[in-house]
Amino acid sequence: MSSTKYIFVTGGVLSGLGKGITAASLGTILKARGWDVGIMKCDPYLNTDAGTLNPAEHGEVFVTKDGAETDLDLGHYERFIDTELTRSSSLMNGRIYAQVIADERAGKYLGKTVQIIPHVTTEVQRGILESGEGHDIHIVEIGGTVGDYESLAFLEAIRQFKHKVGSENVMYVHVVYIPYLGASKEFKTKPAQNALRDLREAGIQADMIMARAEDVVLTHALDKLSLLADIDPRGIVALPTASTVYEVPLTLEDHNVAQFVASKLGLKDNNPALADWRKLVETIKDTTKPEVTIGVVAKYMHHEDTYMSVFEAAKAAAWAEGVRAKMVWIDAEKITAQNVARQIGDVGGIIVPGGFGSRGVEGKIMAADFAMKNNLPYLGLCLGMQVAVVAKARDMLGAGMAVNTTEIDDKAKHPVIALMDEQAHVVAKGGTMRLGDYDCMLAKDSLCAKLYGVTKVVERHRHRYEVNNEYRDQLAAAGMRIVGTSPDGKLVEMIEIPDHKYFVATQAHPEFKSRPNRAHPLFVGLIRAIKS
Repeated sequence: MSSTKYIFVTGGVLSGLGKGITAASLGTILKARGWDVGIMKCDPYLNTDAGTLNPAEHGEVFVTKDGAETDLDLGHYERFIDTELTRSSSLMNGRIYAQVIADERAGKYLGKTVQIIPHVTTEVQRGILESGEGHDIHIVEIGGTVGDYESLAFLEAIRQFKHKVGSENVMYVHVVYIPYLGASKEFKTKPAQNALRDLREAGIQADMIMARAEDVVLTHALDKLSLLADIDPRGIVALPTASTVYEVPLTLEDHNVAQFVASKLGLKDNNPALADWRKLVETIKDTTKPEVTIGVVAKYMHHEDTYMSVFEAAKAAAWAEGVRAKMVWIDAEKITAQNVARQIGDVGGIIVPGGFGSRGVEGKIMAADFAMKNNLPYLGLCLGMQVAVVAKARDMLGAGMAVNTTEIDDKAKHPVIALMDEQAHVVAKGGTMRLGDYDCMLAKDSLCAKLYGVTKVVERHRHRYEVNNEYRDQLAAAGMRIVGTSPDGKLVEMIEIPDHKYFVATQAHPEFKSRPNRAHPLFVGLIRAIKS
């Protein structure tokens, strides 16, 4: 039998209920008890990974330390459980089917008809077992909702799973929605009942229900759900919308969820170490702290999920510095040379996050130029560093649009940002960028080194283009200092403008390594500059 305990988190009624936050919060309270907690997401999309998904529809692409392009829920997992995940924590349908087909072509199934059951389901189970190996408890979120056609193989795989590892080592948590009807002034459990019925039709009996709602659910509604779903009342947990997602672990703790899980899985409950987490939530909810305003120059507007890690990193830095961050959207597509000051408005500083394609790039270049010339605190991330280099080079060379990145203009007279050498012959778009952790060496006397407290750092990357080394000396002479490079000195990783209040940019994505209770140094630097 398995030494690892498995908790499967599924969802019903509709998507976007917060299964990822629920799974991450469950991991938080279990890890606080000293258990080694693993976590993963099984996504039903037929993509191989999340790298080519539209962030406006699916949210940011989160990159793991080993270079996997994954769903944004892995960012929640890392921030809540304070761990660095790998590609084994993300399993997409496309990868499963690709492996099964590859095995068939290699002759692994000679003489057999390849089918969803058992071949696809077995491959799903193999991925879950590999990801869970070595952990005391492994939490597995199943993407989408019960009833989605794409999810059927995953549901069948986890139904069978208890027979593979022993039913005493498996529990199922179902996240449902309880709407409130204003006309009749009552919570309606029928959608949740239907979602549980769909789960039972898939052969799975939930052990616990997480009931999402917009407000506090009345006890009689939960009792009704318990009766009709045939679930222990202790296993019905109401999750009203919280003022901060970081409060959800404490809600679970207050409902004795960890004790219920321990009892179900035959574990001895331990005293939780949640004092720091409670302090964090108190800090977040303290509305008496002063507020700083940060503009995010973006093209995916008013959809925080597209820049989830950036927003969370900025907020974490503000909490660490005793203030609250007010995030303001600045539409990069609306910025022109004539209105840039008006579009940026009265913000304390700006962040220019990563992105791909030509849309909004000129606006980002103008925003970087405005920040440079007006001593406005600036943090550039990935593309945010590239547009800053283009802005400085245009000012330096006086050549206007002749200065550009080859991602936008491959015939630019001055290609200050160019395709990486190793990317020159790459045709496939998925999983082919410079991805994951890379070392960066910082100049000892740089602001970045001061912020980090060390001269060698590791940050995650996701890019194809880089600063063209032919322009490095000219950029330095114009006042843009290259303070971070790859260990061999060939790639520019971080830049600063020394006589600026705070102008820092990096080719990396430092937001991926920020934690709510351990803010990232570059974001802390931005907040300090805004406060000063």
